[in-house]
Amino acid sequence: MRLVSDGQDQIVIPLKDALACAIEKGLDLVEISPNAHPPVCRIMDYGKYCFEQTKREKEARKNQKIVQIKEVKFRPNIEDHDFDTKVKNAERFLNDGDKVKATVMFRGREITHTDLGLALCHRMIERLADIAAVEKSPKLEGKNMIVIFAPKHA
Repeated sequence: MRLVSDGQDQIVIPLKDALACAIEKGLDLVEISPNAHPPVCRIMDYGKYCFEQTKREKEARKNQKIVQIKEVKFRPNIEDHDFDTKVKNAERFLNDGDKVKATVMFRGREITHTDLGLALCHRMIERLADIAAVEKSPKLEGKNMIVIFAPKHA
């Protein structure tokens, strides 16, 4: 078997000698590459190695940002000030790195005026054009018209 030391020196020795060397140092003999010919092993403290590996994985998970989809709901006959407030909320969500789902809800006979909902969606697209990209263009799904925005900086 091929034994790799701490200084990355490689020597080919029998398994018994490698085990004896590991026991002598008070460490473990760990097989790194079993498919190689001859197999590659390293003498190390396996418990410490596992601890450092889990520590690295934990650190990597901590640095990940989970992207959520936040929803902003409208009605087709929304007032200007209410619309501005909803757009400001959407801007805040996008600046936090989340995606935004804008939904125009139609009730009853309002569904016959989908052009109002489409105009509302395009108005929102124009307002958010500098900070967001349209991930899914306006589409009618049942009684709702949906647009999805993704932040540009992410």
